Amino acid sequence: MGNPDDRKYTKEHEWCKLEGELATVGITDYAQHALTDVVFVELPEKGKQVEQNKQLCILESVKHVSDVFAPVSGEVVEVNTGLESKPELLNKEPFGQGWIAKIRPSDKAQLGGLMSAAQYDAFIEGKEKK
Repeated sequence: MGNPDDRKYTKEHEWCKLEGELATVGITDYAQHALTDVVFVELPEKGKQVEQNKQLCILESVKHVSDVFAPVSGEVVEVNTGLESKPELLNKEPFGQGWIAKIRPSDKAQLGGLMSAAQYDAFIEGKEKK
């Protein structure tokens, strides 16, 4: 599964797609493969203030528990409650129905510090060669 060009990416394997005033956030295909089967998602609370590169939520897989970090600072305005009953959407559709939250960024300039799809592809290729 390729990484869509309409998003920005983090070194911690989150993606962020700016749509109007909101940034939709999820994990990448690389991340969901590393986690294997996601069995539980602890979603952030609506209204929560998050900081860039700080914990947004927690994912539990059959392998381990992992933090998901906020790619941008701001307010969580919506969460994907469908993940509570179907956490496997993170594995099946990480760039679609498996999105985690929508954040109203407090500083859109932070998006400029994230990687493009091509930069992220090169980043994960380097990780796989090690």
